[in-house]
Amino acid sequence: MSIQYPVIGQWFKRPNGTLFEVVAIDEADKTVEIQQFDGTIDEVDAYRWQDLLLTEVAAPEDWSGSVDMDPEDFVADKDGSEVPNGYHDPLAFLDKI
Repeated sequence: MSIQYPVIGQWFKRPNGTLFEVVAIDEADKTVEIQQFDGTIDEVDAYRWQDLLLTEVAAPEDWSGSVDMDPEDFVADKDGSEVPNGYHDPLAFLDKI
């Protein structure tokens, strides 16, 4: 098995099936920040990274695992598909500040 190097935005799977995404690399502290599929943020020492036995995987199709939203937070779009509230105009919240 080859060593999988951390790349921001890349998803990995641990041997136990846990999925996570690399969200930051801190070269000064020699750490890799990861976000698990359920939204939990964690930090791994860079020297320990190679011992994790990771498999590089594609991002999951169901992105809602890491988003803390309830079903009532969704609204129907014009074409009938469901879109999270506020995603129509990502900058709309700026007028409300």
